Amino acid sequence: MTALIMLLAVLLDQLLGEPRRWHPLVGFGALASGLESRFNRGAAKRRAGLYAWMLAVLPLTCLAWLLSALPGIGWLVELILLYLAIGHRSLAEHAMPVARALAAGDLPAARDSVGRIVSRNTADLDETAIAAAATESVLENGSDAVFAALFWFALLGAPGVVLYRLANTLDAMWGYRTARFQQFGWAAARIDDVLNYMPARLVALTYALCGKSRLALRCWREQAPGWDSPNAGPVMAAGAGALGVQLGGPAMYHGVMHERQILGAGPAPGAADVFRALRLVRCGVVSWLLVALALWGLNLA
Repeated sequence: MTALIMLLAVLLDQLLGEPRRWHPLVGFGALASGLESRFNRGAAKRRAGLYAWMLAVLPLTCLAWLLSALPGIGWLVELILLYLAIGHRSLAEHAMPVARALAAGDLPAARDSVGRIVSRNTADLDETAIAAAATESVLENGSDAVFAALFWFALLGAPGVVLYRLANTLDAMWGYRTARFQQFGWAAARIDDVLNYMPARLVALTYALCGKSRLALRCWREQAPGWDSPNAGPVMAAGAGALGVQLGGPAMYHGVMHERQILGAGPAPGAADVFRALRLVRCGVVSWLLVALALWGLNLA
């Protein structure tokens, strides 16, 4: 049944996309902001950040467990929660305007579009840097917003996917290495690292199998350890290798230049590579669903 719910949730996401109004994560974001303003003060900020994380995540995870156990409709609750947790269609909806603007030679529109999906400074990016930023975003967010949600649902059902999605959202809100969040967001960042550890490596392997496999595996092995994120490194290095392009390198974040590891091998990316990255993610999603359905079929036999 788990595999069938996964398939239906992906199809719902492709058909409907993210809810335009009343998305639960919007309400959760407001809750998280309120908790941060209440707890992010005083000296013991790491402890306060952990308490705030527990208050935000654990009650809703328990609620998901209770609702998914309801007789008769538990499967429907699981389907809705998984649908709300994945963002496969949204990934394309955010990345394709960048690629289309680049293909049309409209750099201002491309900068504006890519600025909506990355946290780096985009005002002065040239065509190559815009394409690289969008391609990196597709590869990394494909792991976070699609594959990891499917992984935790397959492993723990509705409670697993709710736990993961809320923890990942808190990392996106609190996990910055800034004066405001360096201590308070420590727990959110570390918990997200733990929850993404196994999914990220499965995604890296998936990218390798769906693209230039030998190059992807070599880039993963040699380049990922130099990336500052233990989970984004394997995903993006393998993804860049699978596409046969060069990503990474220096980038400006919050007014500070970061010297980043070069990822992948080959030419600099262009507009076409953003589309290729989306196809790579789609290939991976189809592969995961086929494996899940095959395992389900074996259990039924």
